Amino acid sequence: MRKIAVALSALALVISLSPSAQAKVSTDTPLNAGVTVAQLAHQAPIHWVSVTQIENSLQGIPPIAVGFDIDDTVLFSSPGFYRGQKEFSPQDQNYLKDPAFWEKMNNGWDSFSMPKQVGKDLIAMHLKRGDSIYFITGRSPTKTETVTNTLQADFSIPAANMNSVIFAGDQPGQNTKINWIKEKQIKVYYGDSDGDITAARDVGIRGIRVLRASNSSYQPLPKAGALGEEVIVNSEY
Repeated sequence: MRKIAVALSALALVISLSPSAQAKVSTDTPLNAGVTVAQLAHQAPIHWVSVTQIENSLQGIPPIAVGFDIDDTVLFSSPGFYRGQKEFSPQDQNYLKDPAFWEKMNNGWDSFSMPKQVGKDLIAMHLKRGDSIYFITGRSPTKTETVTNTLQADFSIPAANMNSVIFAGDQPGQNTKINWIKEKQIKVYYGDSDGDITAARDVGIRGIRVLRASNSSYQPLPKAGALGEEVIVNSEY
């Protein structure tokens, strides 16, 4: 009797592992609707560019001033912003209006920020060209800051090419980045937000989009390419 029970158990196991049995289980309890090859191959009609293509487009042009946004453009700084919300306003975004948060963020919390590879590649390319590097951020200004030193160290920028970070602030109804782009005679400006691209366009210069990482604390994610701008491939990290 025991031999029969063992045989039946083995037979049941073989049947359960057979392709036909598995197919039936999958048919009865689908995990998702699936996807077609056409859906997988679909790409949005975006003007994608690489760092190399940007470099080639600047061939024959003497050294220029170039500008970069900071958060989500050259630094993945969400760790500091996440900590700031937890500490200063866990239930809402009011921490972004709190001077105490900005004192922390601008004076040390970028030690938790990760330099993005696209930032390294872009800055290295512009340094090779002899361009002057400016960082213009929407962060609120503070009496002291360590962001300039952090960026210079993270991206190995020589003092001759580096300028102190410009804290343009983020005042409702106005884009003060425009004034700084004009004043510093910047010719190319990189940023992850729509405001960065429109600021560049309002001044009549080239605005190039860097992708914001999908796990950024800055949500919702912008629609890259929606303004017809150039978008750098693989720039989310």
